[in-house]
Amino acid sequence: MKKLGCLLVVIVIAIVAIWAYKAGWVRFGRPGDENRAVVTPTWQPLTPDGGARASAALQQLASPRGPVYVNVAPGDLAAYIFQQLTSVFPKDADSIQAAAIGDRLYVRAIVATRALAGAGGLGPLTAILGERERVQLGGTLHIIRPELAELQVKEAKIGNFSVPQALIPRLVNQMSHAVRTPELAPDGLPLKTPPYIGDARVSNGKITLYKTAQPQ
Repeated sequence: MKKLGCLLVVIVIAIVAIWAYKAGWVRFGRPGDENRAVVTPTWQPLTPDGGARASAALQQLASPRGPVYVNVAPGDLAAYIFQQLTSVFPKDADSIQAAAIGDRLYVRAIVATRALAGAGGLGPLTAILGERERVQLGGTLHIIRPELAELQVKEAKIGNFSVPQALIPRLVNQMSHAVRTPELAPDGLPLKTPPYIGDARVSNGKITLYKTAQPQ
């Protein structure tokens, strides 16, 4: 009888614990889990209005009396700087979007895979891709010097397939139609920037741009 009584007590405690958990009074897990926010990537389309907003923000850096830095939304910056996306994505690319996730800038678009497959850039992957696939690139944004920046690609996906790290420089070279200089990293996509931008940092879903020490 004593064992039966103990079992009943355990069952009652378990029922109460489950009820309290469902009611939100109790949470199980490792310490600190309740304080961890789930970051959901926010993809932003490239629009003329976004480009205008970025242009207005960047003009503040051009003024000697302007702020030292400005924050720009990823989609707005992409609409402004990546108006050269024809030198990153093929001209027939559509649905171009940008996002800032962690410390990386991401861009993605739907492109014709034939534009990526030249010179065997994708190897055997070409045989299993459709005519048009979503291409996603993610990496760090660097200001190399006034008027020249790069998106150093650290991640690449075509459709549902992740491109091996070793193939990313080949893919970048295949996609980029701009003139490459020795300053660019093998996996760097060149981007033209205003001469008064001296640094760029990506964090918490936004991009912070800093003016040069001596604006031109």
